[in-house]
Amino acid sequence: MEKRLEAGWLQRIAWSALVWVTLGLLVWVPFLYVAIRRGRGSDWGAFAAFAFYECVTFFWGLATSRSDGNGDPVLGIVVLLSLLLATAMLLFAVFDRRRPAQDVHPAPAQGPAYGYPYGR
Repeated sequence: MEKRLEAGWLQRIAWSALVWVTLGLLVWVPFLYVAIRRGRGSDWGAFAAFAFYECVTFFWGLATSRSDGNGDPVLGIVVLLSLLLATAMLLFAVFDRRRPAQDVHPAPAQGPAYGYPYGR
């Protein structure tokens, strides 16, 4: 059976808040958590993509920083779009939906079989 990773809305919002509060510096952490807990290839791919994104944008920001305090506007747009994408993924796509609770009532017991009882 495939592993499931269910999360309530509070946990999803908390992971999304981590992404926004750190301004994207820890965007890879929720995806690492999901990849370790569930272990699917797609989860490891999402983690690798966001870790690679973090490395690229960090050095991109260092390379394009200017002494007058203005940065690269394209970098700002890329960061905002990636934060929105990560938030949408964390809220709606990464975690599995909770299944409804199973009935706690046992199935009724089977009665005696119909037919001729002495022919068994």
